Amino acid sequence: MPAIDPTTQSNYREFTVHQGAIHMDVDFDARVVHGKVTFTLEGASATKVELDTSYITIHEVSVNGTKAEYTLHSRKEPLGSKLEITLPQPMEGKFDVTITYDTTEQTTALQFLDKEVTDGKVAPYLFSQCEAIHARSMVPCFDTPSVKCPYKLSATSPYKVLMSGRPLSQEGNTYYFDQPVPIPSYLITVASGDITGLPIGPRSTVYSEPVKVKDAQWEFEADMENFLQIAEKLVFAYEWGTYDALVLPASFPYGGMENPNMTFLTPTLICKDRSCVGVVAHELAHSWSGNLVTSASWSHFWLNEGWTVYLERRIIEAIAVAEAKQKGLPNPEEYGAQMRSFSAIIGWTSLEGVIANMGADNRYTKLYLDLTPDDDPDDAFSQVPYEKGSSLLVHLEQKLGGKAVFDPFIPHYFKTFRYKSLDTDEFLECLYKFFADKKDILDSIDWKTWLHTTGLPPKPAFDTTLVDQCYQLVDKWSKANGDYTQFTEDDLSSFSSNQVVVWLDTMLQHKWDQATLAAIDKAYPTLGSSSNYEIVFRYYKLQVAGGVPEYCQKMAEWLGTVGRMKFVRPSYQVLAKVDRDLAVKYFKKWQDSYHPICRSLVVKDLGL
Repeated sequence: MPAIDPTTQSNYREFTVHQGAIHMDVDFDARVVHGKVTFTLEGASATKVELDTSYITIHEVSVNGTKAEYTLHSRKEPLGSKLEITLPQPMEGKFDVTITYDTTEQTTALQFLDKEVTDGKVAPYLFSQCEAIHARSMVPCFDTPSVKCPYKLSATSPYKVLMSGRPLSQEGNTYYFDQPVPIPSYLITVASGDITGLPIGPRSTVYSEPVKVKDAQWEFEADMENFLQIAEKLVFAYEWGTYDALVLPASFPYGGMENPNMTFLTPTLICKDRSCVGVVAHELAHSWSGNLVTSASWSHFWLNEGWTVYLERRIIEAIAVAEAKQKGLPNPEEYGAQMRSFSAIIGWTSLEGVIANMGADNRYTKLYLDLTPDDDPDDAFSQVPYEKGSSLLVHLEQKLGGKAVFDPFIPHYFKTFRYKSLDTDEFLECLYKFFADKKDILDSIDWKTWLHTTGLPPKPAFDTTLVDQCYQLVDKWSKANGDYTQFTEDDLSSFSSNQVVVWLDTMLQHKWDQATLAAIDKAYPTLGSSSNYEIVFRYYKLQVAGGVPEYCQKMAEWLGTVGRMKFVRPSYQVLAKVDRDLAVKYFKKWQDSYHPICRSLVVKDLGL
């Protein structure tokens, strides 16, 4: 059995959770949710039920329909307030615990937006974000990834509602959903607002505010079903029924969130060239890694994200192979491997930057995080579990004999832990049992360094074919010696958007004087106005890191248009190094437009 989750105050180990039923009444005027939740439990020896809550007002608790005594304990940071429910007598068999409650304005899982700050400016908007430990601020629950159960979900709202389940029906302003696959609390979600949808595949719909829905449809319709079919070949059949996506307003703090049946996506993916659809491949891969098979606690978060990045890049590789075959290119398998490696290089560069910023001895740069009850999992969130985790899986693939040898383990692993939660030791046990004939190879792997040592892992061997042009252009700038007439927009004309990203990432590893930065700006005048946020973010960062006042101001203003933490947090960090007063001034100006999770982390980043 996995070690107890340190980030929950619930007594989840004393129960089997058979079913959850949640109803939410969305109150846009008060900016709260009036909720009712029922859990069907079984635990014969228990005398009390202890649940996680955070910034929630409890109105009534009942056990099997009879009012029960309860205590809402004092808040303990960062875990919230434990709700202790006294059971009237030892319970035989299954029993129901029902709680009626209200969220509050301090709730961290929900963001209410006035209509004026939405894209369409037609109606107010609500969306949730429960990962990592924010579900407890939306609904009293066993808020741990160790507990998974099916849910009946419903919500009443004057506007369209989407939740993390299969739509059942609508009665007046009440929407009903069913989630028959067991899910952890962090995957419960709700969104409501001026929302409409268009098809992007035979089993997929993209939703957004009407003003963006056609752009979103174009961005994703070419790839969605291909992604699904490739993932199914790698693992096994997709079993959630539909795979839909909701493009949220700008304040959504992540690239995507893998809520079952309803992936949430940032609008920064709508870049009008389909270059950022890899994020969708990532969220789709979570349907197996994270959603079907879940890390038992946030200490083992790498099992969710490392596997997901690994599968995402295998999907990208397969797409590239198919495209190469369709175009009649020579060596399509080699081209696919190059595209996979290209994506991994971008990820590795990002990992290097994150670890350099965090410090190589920062304990959160370990793969196994070993969190304590005093740790907020949000503080540990970084690229480390994603890139270090996927690098470990690539390392295993290569050491064990390549894809042909490693691939049969993929469906075996996901079938073994389907509907379950596991920790790193259980992963290793499964790995060793499957490759029992290769124990010597597995024993030769430096598990201590990979799992328990801070800093960068051993660097993988990358195929640099698709990035060499990027490196050559960086080298050309570093040797310019003031001769800037040799650079023109043609330098980047043959680059894909992702090659421009790699070029900028590599440029960011150097220090440039302001004369060179001015020359870069003159040679490539469209970089700062690109519709691709990945490019704009890096270009602003390049100019700001060099102390260019014009771009310090531009970045400060730009931070009022984006809420994705991948861009927001590093932007404030680099801006603060150059002009702290400007960074603080604009954070105070824009902070109310950010999601509570983003806002609280930037406060820590800036030391406010």
